Amino acid sequence: MTLNNFEKGGDGGGPSECDGEYHSNNLLIVALSSRWYNHGQRCLNYINIYYKEASTQAMVVDECSGCGDDIVDASSAVWVALGVSQSDWGETGITWSDA
Repeated sequence: MTLNNFEKGGDGGGPSECDGEYHSNNLLIVALSSRWYNHGQRCLNYINIYYKEASTQAMVVDECSGCGDDIVDASSAVWVALGVSQSDWGETGITWSDA
């Protein structure tokens, strides 16, 4: 999992692919690498994200087209919900499934 800024002017680039909007980083949202995004098949659907003993659900709002394969690019709210120490923010291993 990587950290993304979904707000206007953030490092996420343009508006989200699923709805053409920017989003607050306080929302539990993610962008998926192109293979997992699957031409928008997961748009506005939720996924379960698992990190150590924690889990949360987040809505897919974007494609991470510049990412490599197997990337969940998450808002800061997802990192907080999973209890990841802020000193570890940036990139960490997770698993996920469709909700």
